Amino acid sequence: MKEVQAILFDLDNTLMDRDNTFRSFSTQFVQDFLGHLEPAEAQDVIEDMIHRDADGYRDKDGFFVELSEVLPWKTPVPAEHIRAYYDASYINHGATMKHAVDVLKYCLERGYTLGLVTNGKKEIQDTKIDTLGLREYFKAIVISGEVGIAKPDPEIYQLAIDRLGVNADQTLFIGDHPVNDIWGAGKAGLQGIWLQRKHAWDDQLDIQPWKKIIELNELKSIL
Repeated sequence: MKEVQAILFDLDNTLMDRDNTFRSFSTQFVQDFLGHLEPAEAQDVIEDMIHRDADGYRDKDGFFVELSEVLPWKTPVPAEHIRAYYDASYINHGATMKHAVDVLKYCLERGYTLGLVTNGKKEIQDTKIDTLGLREYFKAIVISGEVGIAKPDPEIYQLAIDRLGVNADQTLFIGDHPVNDIWGAGKAGLQGIWLQRKHAWDDQLDIQPWKKIIELNELKSIL
């Protein structure tokens, strides 16, 4: 690998702490819609919502339909009302990952060019980025819903590095998902740094991460 000039980051559960964000949202949701439940029952519903959400990797409309059907409502709530509540309130619970802003500043101070590559709808991901105050750190932001390509398609990483004006062998990708972040970026010729969160590594993958980290601030000893 040539000398690193650029770094691409994933958003959800890499720079944005989606675990805590969704837990906070679910807690508020249960308080607002299921206030008749006893505390232990309410906590069970929160944990069930988190489990059904599958770390954000399932279709949201199907998720809301399921919640409408299975939650212990006092008065039933249709899926479209749950969707509207989610759209209006979810990002208010948004939290950056521990050390995220400090590490982004460190990377810029060291002279690296930064980009962001994320899957999701443009308006939703843009709102996350702006609410968390992250936009200023990136020369390029590529959102799958805007460009019509999604991770792990190698073309989305290529698009990002083209916008940064660098080559793949000069670029690192940092993310939490073994396939969408590390394998996909590797297929595009980038070296990956795997932020180990919820996802177990799939030993069937034919690409391995260059480095593994538990916390983002470990990047300072690597870069």
